[in-house]
Amino acid sequence: MRRGLFGGLGLAVIVVAGFLAYLSTFVVNVTEQALVLRFGDPRRVITVPGLYFKLPLVDNVIYLDKRILDLDTPPLEIIASDQKRLVVDAFGRYRISDPLKFFQSVGSVPGAVSRLAVILNSAVRRVLGDASFIQLVRDERAQLMKKITEQVGHESLSLGIDMVDVKIRRANLPQANSQAIYQRMNTERQRQATEIRAQGEQAARRIRAEADRQATVIVAEANGEADRLRGDGEAERNGILAGAFGKDPNFFAFYRSMQAYQGGLKGGNTRLVISPQSDFFKYFNHFDGSADAATAPVTGAAPGASGTSPAATAPAPASTGNAPVDPVPASGATAPAQ
Repeated sequence: MRRGLFGGLGLAVIVVAGFLAYLSTFVVNVTEQALVLRFGDPRRVITVPGLYFKLPLVDNVIYLDKRILDLDTPPLEIIASDQKRLVVDAFGRYRISDPLKFFQSVGSVPGAVSRLAVILNSAVRRVLGDASFIQLVRDERAQLMKKITEQVGHESLSLGIDMVDVKIRRANLPQANSQAIYQRMNTERQRQATEIRAQGEQAARRIRAEADRQATVIVAEANGEADRLRGDGEAERNGILAGAFGKDPNFFAFYRSMQAYQGGLKGGNTRLVISPQSDFFKYFNHFDGSADAATAPVTGAAPGASGTSPAATAPAPASTGNAPVDPVPASGATAPAQ
C-alpha cells in the first residue's frame, strides 16, 4: 500500500515539475520581440528569436510585433494657406523600435495607434496649413508628405516607435465646395465655348463676305471682258459685212432681200397687205431689182398678198435671224402682219 502511495505521489511530483518547466519556458518568433515582466516590473527585453526561460507564476511575457504596422486615421478637414477647405485622408507606417519605452509610454498597440493618430493629425494640420491647394494637389505633394513624416517621427521617438512613412491617400475639396467649383467651371467652360463660337461665326461671316466680294469682282471683270470681246467681235463682223457690201452691193442687197422673203413669207397664217409696187417685191418684178422695174405697173398681186386691202408701201426688208441688218432703200411702208 505504501508503494502505491509513493508511486502516486511521485507521479504527481513529475506532473507538477513538468508543468512548472512548461511555465518557465517561452519562445520568441522571428517576427516578434518580447518583454519579460516580474510583477509588472520590466526585467528583460528580448529581440532575438529563440527559446528562453522565466520564473513560472512570477514572470510575465509580453510579445510585440517587429514588423511594420499600419496606422490608418479617419479623414480630417483642414484649411490651406489660400483659405481653401480640404478633406485630407492620410495613413502611416510605423515600427516598434524600443519595446521597453513602448510599453512604458503607450502600453499596447491600440494605445500606440491612439497616440500616433493624434500626433499624425496635428502634423498634417501644421504642414498642410502652411501650404496652398496647388502645392498639395500638384506641385509639392511628395515634399509635404516627407515633412509630415519627419515631424511625426520626431515626436514618436519618445514612444519607442520609429515612423517609417506617411502618405496622403486623398486630398479633396468638401462635397459642397466640389459642387460649387464644378458649377463654376462648367459655367466658365460654357462661356468660353460661346465666345469661341461667336468668334468662329464672326470669322466665317468675314470670310464669306470677302468671298462674295471677290466673286462679284470676278463676275464683273468677266462680264466686262465678255462685253469687250463681244464688242470686238461685232465690230469685226460689221467690218467684214461692210467689206463684203463694198465689193458687191447688188448681191448683198439681193441676199438680204432673200433673207427677208424667207423670214416674212412663211407658211401658216402669215398674211401681208402690201402694194405690189413696194420695194419689198422689187426682185419679183425684175431680176436685178432695178427701180424702173419696181415702178412698172403690175397686173397681178404679189404671192402671199391680199389685193382687197388698201395699198401700202413697205420699208426695206429686215433680218429675222442673227444675220446683220443693214438698211435697204425703201419707197413705202410695211403693213402690219396679221
